[in-house]
Amino acid sequence: MSEPELYLFTGPETGKKNDTICTLRETAAKKNNGALDVYKYYAGDTRMADIVAQLQNESLFTSATFIVLRNAEQIKLKADIDLLASWAKSASTSANTLILVSDENAVDKRIESLVPSSHKKIFWEMFENHKTQWLRDFFCKNGYSVTEEAVEAILDMIENNTESLRSECARFFYCFEKGHQISAEDVEQILAHNREENAFTLFEAMASSRPQNERFETSLEILQKIRLSREGNGVQLIAGLSYCFRQLRAWHALHAKGHIPSAADFQAAGFSGKKNQVRYRQAATVWNAGSAASVLALLSATDIAIREGGALLENTRLTLLLYAIIIKNGIYCAQYDRGA
Repeated sequence: MSEPELYLFTGPETGKKNDTICTLRETAAKKNNGALDVYKYYAGDTRMADIVAQLQNESLFTSATFIVLRNAEQIKLKADIDLLASWAKSASTSANTLILVSDENAVDKRIESLVPSSHKKIFWEMFENHKTQWLRDFFCKNGYSVTEEAVEAILDMIENNTESLRSECARFFYCFEKGHQISAEDVEQILAHNREENAFTLFEAMASSRPQNERFETSLEILQKIRLSREGNGVQLIAGLSYCFRQLRAWHALHAKGHIPSAADFQAAGFSGKKNQVRYRQAATVWNAGSAASVLALLSATDIAIREGGALLENTRLTLLLYAIIIKNGIYCAQYDRGA
């Protein structure tokens, strides 16, 4: 009996993860002579019953189905996992594909047990020396060279995954002719002055060493920029912040009882990059383990409120969220304190 087309991809390295998904999609399309219906869903936004029903919809008149389900760490209900297990048992002869994706390093063990071992992979962040070489190779393949100082500046500004690096560095190709050597000055001009804000840059501002009120004011400015950008969806923003605070919780667990983590410990917990370690070391001075847990509960409650209440109060809820996280250390505030 052949294995079901069920995959589980976890870990923080988004770029390589997406490359692998693209390869699987191309393979599935070839198997079905190009007839492939592709869908992307987020756990929590779509019912598992609807996803499974779509996967079970076999017909001579429809294409094969290829579904990518993100935020798979949110799948925890027994009824949902039982539905997934039922499909997996009968899917060995199906042309349909389901890929479960998470930025976490693991999902519910019951889900992991459903996926063939050859179809599971954790995509770890690259080591510092690997990122440096990846950048050089990326520029070289596109007809450019890059100085050592420019590489360091890029890695200091961009998130530690190849998806972000690829997207941000592609900007240089629109600004300079092939053969140009990218300098630190070019990085400052292209990236620093045109930097797009997102959940991760917002987290950095919230966790900075500046005074509390300054952090709040700067974070509000970033929030407004995000709301006006393609990253402006409140639910997606909360998902990004939740990931950051789950990582902060993992950071505290890694250092519990005075433990000094090794390089292997940092790698296993998703803190391989120096920039990443500096970010969470600073964040740990702002929110202790208890505060991080409170913030996560607050993020979850705000996510539910936004989903149930719609867009009308979304800006207000997000502003109160930042106020509660930065000024109140994650404690829910019944009203705004003008004197804070």
